[in-house]
Amino acid sequence: MSSKIPCSHCHLEFEPSVMIKEGERYFCCNGCQGVFHLLQEEGLGSFYEKSKSTPLAPPLQTLQDISAFDSQSFYDRYVKVNSDGFCEVSLVIKGIHCSACVWLNEKALHKMEGVIEANINFTNNKATIVWADNVVKLSKIIETVRSIGYDAFAYDAFAQESHANQERKEYYLKMAVAIFASMNIMWIAVAQYAGYFSGITQDVKTILNIAEGILATPVLFYSGWVFFRGAYYGLKTKVVNMDLLVATGATLAYLYSIYVAISQKGEAYFDSVTMIITFVLIGKFLEVLSKKKAADTLDKITSAIPSEVKIVKKEKIIAIKLDDVQVGDVVVVSSGERVLLDGDIIKGSGSFDESSLTGESDPIHKSVGMSVISGSVSIDADVHFRVVKDFKHSTLANIVKLLESAINKKPKIQQMANRLSEHFSLVILTLSLLTFLGWWLSSHSFETSLMVAISVIIIACPCALALATPVATLVGLGLGASRGILFKEAAGLETMAKTNTLVLDKTGTITAGKPEVVREHIFEEFDKELLYSFVASSKHPIAKGVARFIKEENQKLHECSFDIFTQIPSFGMMAEVGEMKLLGGNKKLLEINGIIVDFSSDATLFIFAINQKVVAIYELEDRVKEGIFELVSTMKKMQIDVVMLTGDNESAARKVASNVGIERVLYEQTPQSKAEFINKLHNEAKSVVMVGDGVNDILALASADIGIAMGGGSDIAVEVGDVVLLNNSLKSLEEAFKISTTTFDLIKQNLFISLVYNALTIPLAMAGYVIPLIAAISMSASSLLVVGNSMRIQNQWKKR
Repeated sequence: MSSKIPCSHCHLEFEPSVMIKEGERYFCCNGCQGVFHLLQEEGLGSFYEKSKSTPLAPPLQTLQDISAFDSQSFYDRYVKVNSDGFCEVSLVIKGIHCSACVWLNEKALHKMEGVIEANINFTNNKATIVWADNVVKLSKIIETVRSIGYDAFAYDAFAQESHANQERKEYYLKMAVAIFASMNIMWIAVAQYAGYFSGITQDVKTILNIAEGILATPVLFYSGWVFFRGAYYGLKTKVVNMDLLVATGATLAYLYSIYVAISQKGEAYFDSVTMIITFVLIGKFLEVLSKKKAADTLDKITSAIPSEVKIVKKEKIIAIKLDDVQVGDVVVVSSGERVLLDGDIIKGSGSFDESSLTGESDPIHKSVGMSVISGSVSIDADVHFRVVKDFKHSTLANIVKLLESAINKKPKIQQMANRLSEHFSLVILTLSLLTFLGWWLSSHSFETSLMVAISVIIIACPCALALATPVATLVGLGLGASRGILFKEAAGLETMAKTNTLVLDKTGTITAGKPEVVREHIFEEFDKELLYSFVASSKHPIAKGVARFIKEENQKLHECSFDIFTQIPSFGMMAEVGEMKLLGGNKKLLEINGIIVDFSSDATLFIFAINQKVVAIYELEDRVKEGIFELVSTMKKMQIDVVMLTGDNESAARKVASNVGIERVLYEQTPQSKAEFINKLHNEAKSVVMVGDGVNDILALASADIGIAMGGGSDIAVEVGDVVLLNNSLKSLEEAFKISTTTFDLIKQNLFISLVYNALTIPLAMAGYVIPLIAAISMSASSLLVVGNSMRIQNQWKKR
């Protein structure tokens, strides 16, 4: 008598000593234990009643050691801690091939205690997971993913390429088997069709049917296994997906054809079985290639990052890991190499290509004292530069983070399409059943009724609907990134496309942000070194302009320190040194402090007062940026209202606005009043894009529907903005509007294509006008049409 006992999940028998005991239950492995509890939690406990006599395959145990995901080395390389103190990781989920797979994984992860967020992008199978590490470990999260039939590994551009190549090889082999069998079945079908006209005996016909059945079997169960697998895991969590439609349609045709071959009555449809699987498989493969092409622009940035850099240490050049480089280290870059860290050149000079960051193709010459940006490429420069930021905080790393975050934030229109596709397959199965019953009652032909019902199942594809938004969105994000436009969230494309009001800051946005002194008025002699130190302490463009003017007059000036120095946003600054109280800024600042200034000018004024007495006034003018006229003209054509906000005086503000064609101007604005104006526009049901670059724009940027930070602006403005323009160009701002509008139009076109396709083809299939073979071709064509339409945006911009 055997002492072995069965596993409570897979029913395979083992010795009790090797089993995991849990109350009265026994499990052969952690995988079976995990699946058992998952089925119980999902309310699918009745599964075991139906499978009591059937041994099941336990979950795969050949995957990499799960404990590696909790190691410190893995955390150091792949896991980051966000501003809320939660852990965040990017994973690639292997085995995802439809939107239902995405839904299933997200649902399973969201049910886990400690998982804060789980977003999976369908186009590249990349998941961003946020979790509380003190509640649940990453290894447990990976275990959950594996327990429902998928696998997960850390996202790495090089590893991802390897996995993508492996996936393509698998598709090649499956397609080779399917195409070989289909071609041979077609030759047999030709013989059968010829026999209808020249005569054929039932014995010969049966032999041909059996030959077709032998060829169709590996196509259905090997090449088509991907559909059965997807359908199985979908049903485990009560999800009716596209895989179930394909597997059901092909299996029904296969079983009926076997019946025909055995009973020698009716017509077999083995050719339809192979064609359904072959065409849908080819469509899926082309879809995989198209999605990879759409994601290539984004992966191009990360895949080009070497793991080591050369630094100078003890007068020797050595190679160390990129992550080990610290602020202050001296990095060596030779011609043709990519700059991986931000720094200041201390030796050498040459030209750099920053096109991958800014979209500008012209090389930029840099020499000692100038900054180099991570992500740029040395064309002919051999330089040494001192690192000012480690890799984690570098420009290149921040760009990668922004792109990764953007891809995983789904637009509202995509969320709507996903909800629609969730119920789509169930509706189609219901329609197919009703079609079968209707045809059977009217024609009394089981064969005809079944073939029509199969056509309905096959022709309706939720993939086109599921792909309508993510592929177009990914193409739009990639195009923006290649032109120096970073959307922090994919939803920003949709919001920006619906904008009807554009609010622009003046200094640094409409103008170059480098005002120059055009006139100097001295009312009383004073120490110029005092004023130089005063204005040099500020980062405001106007103060910088005055500092440059004074420095040019006397190169020997030096900065002195102040007892008190205070920056007053939108007004100016004040300081105290010894017995002197200094004030510098616009008229409003001086009026607040009881100083009346009787001086008029249409230029920007910087008024300098010592101990409540005005000693100097500087008039400054700033040239408008290249592209502002085209931007304002384009906005008017797109019926977008343009408003200028500035803290400058009325005369200077109206002069600039008049020059560039902006009619609505608000001047002498504080950071608070700028934000209040944005909120006022919201109350008027306006959708607002705010563009700024300074600290005084932060509140307005945060208040707007979309805040756009110019790349040359303050770090905090870039942090708050929803879109970052890396090249500080108004042409990029115009392109951002065009890209978002074009992308949103493509999304609407894709949804229209998928909905019209189903609205037209499903009734035709229900009416009996479409055979299963044509249904399979049509279903694949609809997905490829949506993907191809999304790729048009790249071709349009290439032509431009």
